[in-house]
Amino acid sequence: MIEKISWDDVPEEEVTPKMFRRIIHGEKIMVAKMRFKDGFRVPLHSHHHEQVTQVQKGTIRFWFGENKGQVIDVHAGESVVLPGHLPHEALMIGDVEETDTWAPPREDWLDGTDDYLKK
Repeated sequence: MIEKISWDDVPEEEVTPKMFRRIIHGEKIMVAKMRFKDGFRVPLHSHHHEQVTQVQKGTIRFWFGENKGQVIDVHAGESVVLPGHLPHEALMIGDVEETDTWAPPREDWLDGTDDYLKK
């Protein structure tokens, strides 16, 4: 049976004092709406999941590649598509609101083993 989901009904998790997220997922896709405070940094990491990041507020500066050789600023109203296995790091410039979509779902986010975010 298909059920309608309101983001307001999805519990918001405080991952750190500077990162908050709400997650919905199916068997093959996952969507997270997130809020970040200025200066939050996602450390360099990679995963096999394809990722689409859509920024609604603020700016996310991404570094791509093992040597962080490519830098892209993604502003409100812009998106970026990351292929699986691409190393990336991110810095929130200003308070940021964004939506990430992954295929398949991020197992580490669902089972709580995403420690790289909590350091």
